Amino acid sequence: MRIFTKLLISGTFCICPLLSAAQDAAQDSNPRFGGPDAVESQLEEDRLTWNERRNQWKDKYGFGVSFDYTSVILTANETFSDSTGMGGIARLYGAWDLVGEGAGALVWKFEHRHAYGDTSPFDFSLGQMGYVGLQEPPFNDSDFRTQNLYWRQRFDGGRSTLIAGVLDVTDYVDAFALASPWLHFMNFAFSTGSAAIGLPNDAAVGVAYGTMLNDNIYVIGGITDTNGDPSRPFEGFDNFFSDNEYFKSVEIGWTTSQDRIIFDNTHLTLWHKDRQDELGVASGWGVAFSYSRYLNENYMPFIRGAYTDEGGSLLQKSLSVGMGRQMEAFSGLLGVGINWGEPNEDTFGPGLSDQYAVEAFYRIPLGKRFAVTADVQYIKDPALNPDESSLWMMNGRVRFAF
Repeated sequence: MRIFTKLLISGTFCICPLLSAAQDAAQDSNPRFGGPDAVESQLEEDRLTWNERRNQWKDKYGFGVSFDYTSVILTANETFSDSTGMGGIARLYGAWDLVGEGAGALVWKFEHRHAYGDTSPFDFSLGQMGYVGLQEPPFNDSDFRTQNLYWRQRFDGGRSTLIAGVLDVTDYVDAFALASPWLHFMNFAFSTGSAAIGLPNDAAVGVAYGTMLNDNIYVIGGITDTNGDPSRPFEGFDNFFSDNEYFKSVEIGWTTSQDRIIFDNTHLTLWHKDRQDELGVASGWGVAFSYSRYLNENYMPFIRGAYTDEGGSLLQKSLSVGMGRQMEAFSGLLGVGINWGEPNEDTFGPGLSDQYAVEAFYRIPLGKRFAVTADVQYIKDPALNPDESSLWMMNGRVRFAF
């Protein structure tokens, strides 16, 4: 599994078989709640970069903390004005086991998001390309923010997990092994809901619960406030009980075995979002499905799609197919995907053309702390740019982990 295992830190519960100590291996035999960007999933990978003292903190006191910095540059051959979108994110994140042996923990993630010029990666697709979609959506210009601050409690030997507090719903809704904007595809069409879920704002106050029903079937459900503000996260607690505008989801999934959730995963996700009165966003609902399988410890084909009825999503119908593959050259990870998407007419109006996107990325780890990703995309029929029948993108990403 080698580097592929290290990069595919994912699944609706996450198994991260990265640690050699017997105690850590035993803990990894339990399902871990969260997708590839969930704090505890990322910490498991980051332990490879920690010095002896930081590993001792984790083993002796249950305290783990990491810092990373990631930069992204997007370019396109035809744009409205700005041909590049650039930005970076600094993240400080960690978890502290305070109750039992890993049963109860305080989990946090603080970020500083910033653009390098006039156009951030978040704004580049819609604002400069006329493509109904997002590229590297976390990379905006929102400055300091609280992304996560919640309590995590495990039950039944780790087979069930409850999280409550300031959540990021993309950590548990329609999670997928190759969906991390820090590690994998840049186009949001290959991420949560295939760009066809009306997600709530970040820093959503709420609660989510996941459990294994048997050796193969799991279920996850959650409810959060839709009007979170990462710059004022504690206001979300008042919003949750006073505004009564919620995002609800339930997911049922199947895996070949508990320890293969990270690799072999099929799930169906149902969601509903209340109307956001202040923003004027209509209520909506939808369904998403996902299939991925890790074959011969080398290939991961996937099929993912979604349908939504209103709810403020980017797309109302979306279908993505592709594959990830571990490569011998530079121990890299190759990902290739194709997406078809129908823009949400409730969000953008009727009569827009269907869009097609093809993406290929190659991620190369250069030592334990540094990785470089090269990315190329072909966009066919960008719906908000009728003057262009196709666009090409050449993109890059670098990540430092400390």
